[in-house]
Amino acid sequence: GSFEMGDHHDGMSSALPVHTVTLDAFYMDTHEVTVGQFREFVSQSSYTYNGWNDVAKYSPGDDYPMIYVSWNDAVAYAEWAGKRLPTEAEWEYAARGGLEGKRYSWGNNEGIARGYANYEGVEGKDKWDRSTAPVGSLKPNGYGLHDMIGNVAEWCQDWSESDQDTKPLRGGGWNTTTYYLREFRFYNALPT
Repeated sequence: GSFEMGDHHDGMSSALPVHTVTLDAFYMDTHEVTVGQFREFVSQSSYTYNGWNDVAKYSPGDDYPMIYVSWNDAVAYAEWAGKRLPTEAEWEYAARGGLEGKRYSWGNNEGIARGYANYEGVEGKDKWDRSTAPVGSLKPNGYGLHDMIGNVAEWCQDWSESDQDTKPLRGGGWNTTTYYLREFRFYNALPT
C-alpha cells in the first residue's frame, strides 16, 4: 500500500518533505532480536562477535534485545535467519502501526509514551531506568509490533540519503529522549 512518509508536525527539517511512498508486501518480526537469538546465531554460525560484556550491562538476559551490533552484524544475523533488514520506508510504515498523520505510533499524546516505549528515565509502565526492557514488555502498536519506538534503535537496509557513507538507525532507544520517539526521526552511523 501507500502512505505519507515523513512528518509535517513542528516543521522539523529532517521529516520533510512529506511524500507518498508505495510499498510491496513485506514481513516484520513482532519483537526485536533477543540476546538469546543472537547468541544462538553466533554459536551455530561461528560468527565473530566480541561485545558480550557491553551487552550484559544493558541487556542482562536472553529475553532482552540485542544491542551493540553494527549494521554488518545485523545483516549477518538477518541472512542467517533467512530474513533481511527493512528499508527506511518499510520501517516507518510498520512503526506507524496503521496510524496516519500522528506524531507517535500511539497517537499525538506524548503523555502516554511510557506505556509504549522504554526511553530515558522511568515513569508508568516504563520501569527500566538504565537498561533495555525485555522484548514485548510494553504495548504493541496497531500492527502488533513491539518496541518499534524506544528500547533499541534499529538498523535499516538502505544507505542514508544525507550521507552515502552511513546507514540509518530508527526508533530511538532506552538511553534517548522523546526527541527520538517519532517514527520519522532517525540518525545515521557507519555500518561497521
